[in-house]
Amino acid sequence: MIQGSMVALVTPMNPDNTLDWDGLEALVDWHLACGTNAIVTVGTTGESATLDVDEHLAVIRCVVKRAAGRVPVIAGTGANSTSEAMILTSGAKRAGADACLLVTPYYNKPTQRGLYLHHEYLARAVDIPQLLYNVPGRTAVDMLPETVLELAKIPNIIGIKEATGDMVRAREIIEKAPEDFLVISGDDQTAVELILLGGHGDISVTANVLPRELAQMCEHARAGRADEARAINERLMPVHNAMFLEANPIPVKWALAQMGKIQSGIRLPLTPLSETYHASVSQALADAGVL
Repeated sequence: MIQGSMVALVTPMNPDNTLDWDGLEALVDWHLACGTNAIVTVGTTGESATLDVDEHLAVIRCVVKRAAGRVPVIAGTGANSTSEAMILTSGAKRAGADACLLVTPYYNKPTQRGLYLHHEYLARAVDIPQLLYNVPGRTAVDMLPETVLELAKIPNIIGIKEATGDMVRAREIIEKAPEDFLVISGDDQTAVELILLGGHGDISVTANVLPRELAQMCEHARAGRADEARAINERLMPVHNAMFLEANPIPVKWALAQMGKIQSGIRLPLTPLSETYHASVSQALADAGVL
């Protein structure tokens, strides 16, 4: 089932920025051992924007094979071209992904009608469960709740990753969507509150570095244990904040490299974490007990 703590997995790269397949498999193994409930591969945090199509699909295949059905694998397959999103979504289905995550088409600023038709077309064309992904801070387009609710009527559009952090919006979608429609946080700082409203989990950047803690937090929140969930979230807040001192995934990849989990590779136009932020990220990790 798609719920709980879902890591927005980084894509490890060697120092020469080629893909590090051994590193990727090791991360999958670590998350399985730590209780992560699902793996989201090649999303924003997985540097989907810096991988070509062949690499993108190869990463999906690698994660699916390594996870071996033990947890759901959700493949990021969104694009600002409907035809490219079609290629990626079809490829993810062939690779054996359990679901796809499709970000709203970025940069070209489609209308709400354009957003509906884009996602309707992909849902009708590729028979795989699909999650919408609304993150206007990165895409410059905002899928409004009324558009989400119309798309929720399509059988294989099974949910949304809502990354605005807007609890009024989250409540509206949860209350008006079909009962089995998944509403998942894409904002670590507010994820507990969304889950306590009736949301289903958190697609998390912080889970890359603190998988056990995120899994525990989500488990408490899903069970309605608000005090326990909020207490964990309060302890994690410095890490949540540190992961966005520069554009994601710059801080999280640097953090994982400091923890010895991956190598230092990151692709242009992304750059390694600025020295200005090294001390802040290191301190947050040290306070959380991982450095």
